[in-house]
Amino acid sequence: MTYAVGGVPAMSETKVRHEELKRRVTHELEQYLAVAVFLFFFFGSLTTYRRLVLAEYHIGYFEYGWALVKALVLAKVILIGELFHLGKRLEGRRMIWAILGKVVVFSLFIVAFAVLEHVIAALIHHRPVRDEFQFAGPQGYELLARVQLEVVALVPLFAFKELGRVLGEGKMTELMFGRGEMARGEHDGGGRSP
Repeated sequence: MTYAVGGVPAMSETKVRHEELKRRVTHELEQYLAVAVFLFFFFGSLTTYRRLVLAEYHIGYFEYGWALVKALVLAKVILIGELFHLGKRLEGRRMIWAILGKVVVFSLFIVAFAVLEHVIAALIHHRPVRDEFQFAGPQGYELLARVQLEVVALVPLFAFKELGRVLGEGKMTELMFGRGEMARGEHDGGGRSP
């Protein structure tokens, strides 16, 4: 057993690695769930809107499963993109350009991922690949509308992520879910007002 300064036993290197791995996995899971929940509320709201519009024409529509699966998949794709440091070079620019630039970069990444997904599905199911990319008619319009909605969903997502990055690790969560002490402390010199 090794001892640190003062005769207190030092943590073993294996335990330190285990704690670091546990911290990183927890952090990644929290990030994944936060993005997935945000996207699910966005896509779930659109599903509710579509359901209400179609109900006027007596058409049943209940595709919340699509909203959940889409949110989970897109959240994972976004985290993979962040793992590859997509849009990292934009972080030194004005915040608005960093946000919009990341929206464009991640939109292209999501489209590339979707194309790859459709190509693999066509190959697995022994269908011609060109049949996966027929954009004519109502099916094509719906696909383009869904892509547009996914891009729109990325704007507030990356606005919050970029603001959180600029404020510092955990500060956005503290501002959003804390009791506001941080925000008050920064404006009145750190003390409480009487």
